Amino acid sequence: MKIRKLTKKIRFEVFKRDNFTCQYCGKTPPAITLEVDHIMPISKGGNDDINNLITSCFGCNRGKGSIELKRITPALENNLEVLKEKEKQLKEYLKTIKKIELIKQKMFIEVIIIFEKEFKDKTINESFINSTINKFVNKIGLQEVKEAMNIACSRHGYDPESVLKYFCGICWKKIRKKDEGKL
Repeated sequence: MKIRKLTKKIRFEVFKRDNFTCQYCGKTPPAITLEVDHIMPISKGGNDDINNLITSCFGCNRGKGSIELKRITPALENNLEVLKEKEKQLKEYLKTIKKIELIKQKMFIEVIIIFEKEFKDKTINESFINSTINKFVNKIGLQEVKEAMNIACSRHGYDPESVLKYFCGICWKKIRKKDEGKL
């Protein structure tokens, strides 16, 4: 049989979350000794995740044994509300990130269109778009990047590779000027 041991950090986080109070009887130290109990016992498939742990005093923990909790304690109910709020915030955050990504894709398309007007049978690979063009748009803005692509396409003729290299050179020059405060 393997002996498991919760880390002191996890124990402290559980105690802190539960306000250093036994969640069964409401007693606090120094009248009692606190322990960490499993809500769903390990013997019944529970784990050591902090959301499966609860603060208990020595007496309540020994009295409970490996019995599964049938009602939620106030601290866990509060924790549930916090988790629900975090889940809601995470959904909103992910929705916002998705909107930002769509806006970026639209911006990248504006740059790609300039290139593809010049080279009808060529396209810019996704890696270049997601790394290089993205970096340039973030550093100098969409208008400056579009201007750089227009200049590169108009001056470098029929070689798409040369156009993209020249485009990068123009963008880096704009970035240096911006960093120097001249753009």
